[in-house]
Amino acid sequence: MAIKSRNKVNFQFSMSSMTDIVFLLLIFFMITSTMVHPNALKLLLPQSSSQVSSTPITTVSITKNLDYYIETNQIDFNRLEPALKVKFDGVPEADRVIALHAEKSVPIDEVVKVLKIANNNNYRLILATQSR
Repeated sequence: MAIKSRNKVNFQFSMSSMTDIVFLLLIFFMITSTMVHPNALKLLLPQSSSQVSSTPITTVSITKNLDYYIETNQIDFNRLEPALKVKFDGVPEADRVIALHAEKSVPIDEVVKVLKIANNNNYRLILATQSR
């Protein structure tokens, strides 16, 4: 009587689970990459070798044409201060931080105007620069 064992080891490799993992990773990276939203304005910033550890709540950008932006929304300078007050409504005073992105060619007078707004409202201001 010949008895055959049914417990044979199968040496085939199934790729279906590997493709599932690859597609899940692909979906994860696609979703997380859309959540990252850097400053969409292309500005030529001054260079610096120092770095600040504060995280700004919002950004104010000044282009070489003296156009003002809060994040990516263009705004008139006269409406800048009220818009920042609305932006910081309900935010603790210690966390009110603005990153100022001003191109190299912007006159210093325009930067000082934003500095005065920040000083009058007790906002902390970080001047954004390019690393060397």
